[in-house]
Amino acid sequence: MSKILIAGAGGAPSEGVINSLLRCEKQEIVLGMGSDPTDLVLSSAVKKYYIPYANDASYPQKLEELLDFVRPDLIHFQNDLEIFQASQLRNMIHGKGTKTFMPQHEVIDICVDKYKSYLKWKSAGIKIPENILLQKESDLQDAFKNLANKEGYIWIRASSIGGGGKGALPTNSFTFAKGWIDRFDGWGDFIAAQLLTKDTVTWLSIWHEGKLIVAQTRIRKGWTHGNRTLSGVTGVTKVGQTFSDRKVDDIAQKAIFAVDEKPHGIYGVDMAYDIDGIPNPTEINISRFFTTVLFFTEAGLNLPKIFKDIALYGEFPKLRKTINPLPDGLLWLRGMDTKPRLMTSEQITQEIITL
Repeated sequence: MSKILIAGAGGAPSEGVINSLLRCEKQEIVLGMGSDPTDLVLSSAVKKYYIPYANDASYPQKLEELLDFVRPDLIHFQNDLEIFQASQLRNMIHGKGTKTFMPQHEVIDICVDKYKSYLKWKSAGIKIPENILLQKESDLQDAFKNLANKEGYIWIRASSIGGGGKGALPTNSFTFAKGWIDRFDGWGDFIAAQLLTKDTVTWLSIWHEGKLIVAQTRIRKGWTHGNRTLSGVTGVTKVGQTFSDRKVDDIAQKAIFAVDEKPHGIYGVDMAYDIDGIPNPTEINISRFFTTVLFFTEAGLNLPKIFKDIALYGEFPKLRKTINPLPDGLLWLRGMDTKPRLMTSEQITQEIITL
């Protein structure tokens, strides 16, 4: 029986993958590894293994030791930093007889750096908000002068590896923006951009050697605890909804081909709509599923199953539709310490009593 090792076990991004894999008919042994014992112990994985954080100097050696001990057939990572580090170790990983299903490292390097992604998309002629790399105070002054909307706002965020809207901030104050960047020691890393609307969409896809295997679109109806952050962004979806739009399909694929001429693995294109209603790519979540991937599994599209079937057995799905096989309008409702629910708007209305 095949063994699959999932990194980041116990954390929400990885648990969606683990719980999807545990529903597969082949019943592979799903193992977890993680760096936070209090997260790891909560994982649904059959066995759980501790490993240092990916930015720890001992990580490569400890990962090799764990692979020697566990001997998994497939390993998958769900965190940008760990994906980046493990990608550089793929020759060692493959040498242990463990498979990966990842894009080339050069592609990962582009996608985990938002400014590098921006330059690729700009060169490809894709409509995106203008970005300025903030290396010094005069760059920030230029950003407010050239990028601000009618209310004087710009969008600031970290370019380097990190999810959850790392360093994200909408602001119309130069003084506050400067203090924010100083606080994060972000000069040379932070970027400023034209502010898009709050409406966002994600196009999650699996590719194999340049061929699109499956893609499904989801719009986000809100962030969990978004009202507790300055940006309103937490990286944790509160309500997701299945959605389809040919314009989104087209732009997402153009964004992917701009960074990789032969896509291979998982590509999740995050987009935000501009004031003209055009989705603008903001980042590609590379080589990982988004946190709410269990949403699609519950709805009948188990993407982690498709992923592992291709990686382990060379088996490809037989789908009625390659792009957006799920019906529009399905909702995934999430809350802290409550079980998520797959519903429709009509079902919500039927359950709620209004006086």
